[in-house]
Amino acid sequence: MARNHLRVYYGPQSDACATIDEMKQSRDEVRVPLGEVLPLLADAVRNERTWLRDFEDEPIAISTDLYEVILAYQHYRRPSA
Repeated sequence: MARNHLRVYYGPQSDACATIDEMKQSRDEVRVPLGEVLPLLADAVRNERTWLRDFEDEPIAISTDLYEVILAYQHYRRPSA
């Protein structure tokens, strides 16, 4: 009796020459709208959820536009001397 071998399907591969690091990274990344995540993160910060500390050093990717707006906001919210 022949044994069946099962494999995990990760979807179509767009790049046939993808490296192992690229394949691992693509499985570890989820793209969601900021509006979906922000209210949950704000609630977690407001309620001082301890699990947030687990992710303090976790890198995130944001658009250049959003980064510039955050930097401007940071600059203008400083208390005046």
